[in-house]
Amino acid sequence: MEQEMNRFLGEEPVGKLMKKYAVPCIISLLVGALYNIVDQIFIANASYLGSYGNAANTVVFPLTVIALAVAVMIGDGCCAFVSISLGQNKLQDAKRSVGNAIGMAVVSSLILTAVYLIFAETILTMFGGTVNAETFRHSREYFFWISIGVPFYMFGQALNPIIRADGNPKFAMISTLAGAFVNIILDPVFIFAVKWGMKGAAVATILGQFVTAVLAVWYILHMKHINRVQVISARTG
Repeated sequence: MEQEMNRFLGEEPVGKLMKKYAVPCIISLLVGALYNIVDQIFIANASYLGSYGNAANTVVFPLTVIALAVAVMIGDGCCAFVSISLGQNKLQDAKRSVGNAIGMAVVSSLILTAVYLIFAETILTMFGGTVNAETFRHSREYFFWISIGVPFYMFGQALNPIIRADGNPKFAMISTLAGAFVNIILDPVFIFAVKWGMKGAAVATILGQFVTAVLAVWYILHMKHINRVQVISARTG
């Protein structure tokens, strides 16, 4: 049974494997940046936000990239280790790696959120948020809410490569697309209908990231290969 699980990766043509794994991976990474683009579009079309709102979004964007970089570092590292462990039939090592990655994602995201909130004004000044009073006001509001959503964002992005390592790149892609879709739907509602301004754009983003994180949690509880193979090993051991 363990050999059957690894046969696909070991025997299928590289081109087929690239199509199955690389394309969903690329789409997932692009969607990770789509949140900012979508927010920019809707903010620019809100007359009460306009260029100041877009400037604030641009100031905060590098800080979300930092969160993404840490999450991808954790997720891709675990993904590689899980793949190697499964290939060597070291199932306990694979499971332990997933647990460590989840713990690291949670702890690092909470630390980063705390740093962002404690040093908010200093960080915004470093990234040009104090160029004028209006930009700073929008930047501070947007940055506060985006910081609150950092744990959801990092958790979903860190778990994404792990889901791919478990042999389900489509689910990894779908979970990120679902979050982006929620953001696209809620942005105009919160910005134009409710008129929450930068808070609305940020809350829409957070809810989208929350959806991705929830789907990731669901998948981790129903992993396709690691849990199943572990049960098989326990029965035959």
